[in-house]
Amino acid sequence: MSFGPPPSVYTQSTLTAHDERKRSRRRLFGITAAVLAVALGVGGWLLTRAGDGEQSGAPHVAAAADEVRETVEKIPATPEGQVVVDHNEEDLSGVTDSHPRYAPGTWATGKILAKGVANRIVGIKVEPHYDETAWTLKLDGHICATSNHVTVDGRTAVVVQPARRKGTAGAGICDEVVFVDLNTGKKLWQSSMPSASSAFVTNTNLTLTKGVVAVAWGKGSVAYDMKNGKQLWNSGTLSKCEDQGFAGGRALLALERCGDAPDTTYRVEKLDPRTGKAQWTYKPAAGVESVHLPSSDPPVLAVAAGDTSVTDLITLDDEGRRLATISMEGGAYDPRCDDGLGFFGVVEKCPGMVVGQDQVFVTSKDQTELDQPENWIVAFDIKTGKTEGKIDGRRQSPIVPLRMSGDDLLVYRRSFSDVEPDAVVRWNPRTGKETPLLLFTLSGGDNHALGDPEQSDIVVEKGRVFFAQQELSADPKHPKDPVLLALGIGSAG
Repeated sequence: MSFGPPPSVYTQSTLTAHDERKRSRRRLFGITAAVLAVALGVGGWLLTRAGDGEQSGAPHVAAAADEVRETVEKIPATPEGQVVVDHNEEDLSGVTDSHPRYAPGTWATGKILAKGVANRIVGIKVEPHYDETAWTLKLDGHICATSNHVTVDGRTAVVVQPARRKGTAGAGICDEVVFVDLNTGKKLWQSSMPSASSAFVTNTNLTLTKGVVAVAWGKGSVAYDMKNGKQLWNSGTLSKCEDQGFAGGRALLALERCGDAPDTTYRVEKLDPRTGKAQWTYKPAAGVESVHLPSSDPPVLAVAAGDTSVTDLITLDDEGRRLATISMEGGAYDPRCDDGLGFFGVVEKCPGMVVGQDQVFVTSKDQTELDQPENWIVAFDIKTGKTEGKIDGRRQSPIVPLRMSGDDLLVYRRSFSDVEPDAVVRWNPRTGKETPLLLFTLSGGDNHALGDPEQSDIVVEKGRVFFAQQELSADPKHPKDPVLLALGIGSAG
């Protein structure tokens, strides 16, 4: 697979650095996609169930269809898990670790798990003990950028690099936006990004906010109406500042980079999604190496000051004024904004942290001491930056923050034990209580990448958890064998 020149995306140095990052996190424990039903009484670590399964923060007003969804997970009749998706990728002969087949983008609705793979999106039916492809949407070329956001009625967008330009001056350019209905696999509209000759997989970022799809690629940006793909606004190269990317969801924030190195500065603007006009501007201090936007509302910045990794989180109020600076304490915390290959859209993605309405949840770095849990997640107050709660992993059982469910945090507890199951739990930071949503086991074999958030997407939606690999390669010993692409677990009840 090639994304074309220039720039050369998959240089040997890029691939080597990526492999080293994966090896540094990868554990010497194999896990496969086999799922075992786990009784509620297994192990002494099982969690306290919380009341009637309701929680504060659940929305009471129905959201519009074109808003970005914020679903609240309900307690299932039983957390005992069963397989609801078990889907393989075929025809991987010749696809190796050094030249993998990339699979960016994973989205779930009530009936469909949708997965981006190379130059297509596949929709898989969510049904117990049954595997069937509901639809396949062939794209004009490979996927360049995705967003985690999905509308209330199950739509999302991708940016594509059209393959039809192979051998031309436009080869390798990522300038096609496709808006998709995830339930049906229907392409709702397709638009070409204006003046996007410098948009590549390395610098293109995509997001969604209410009624709007927005894309930025450094030298420009553009926004479209979700209803019909009509262009709402775009920016060119007249400004000395370049749009690096957007954070969407409840609001739209733009990250702009100004000036050339070593005098580069950044600014963050809240935009009117329909016009692109700035409503306020915040400027991080000079000397910041990079900025990520993990949340638009509340506004949160993850900045690397004098370092390549995130050193501080900055929270802002509704007017763009600084509320608090949360130190990552010299690498003690790991928001993981610099994870991955560095493309398919990175400005909005920090898988080691989750932002709620009142709190920021950040994962600690992995621990090496024998008497310590593998890692933990700390809740910080948005307004003050003070710690407000902590949830621990266990020895050889790290935890991963997934997303908010109302005011509670959904957490994946990995397990490398023969006794304790993997679990998705709901953690209430106000009371410290955990409630199990799903219990299951990923055990044995060589598919350890499934449970690793650096190598797989982990999505919780409508009472199910889905694990989907981001890269695929053939088994060297059995190159013609299919490779597991996605696994889903739902309640056996």
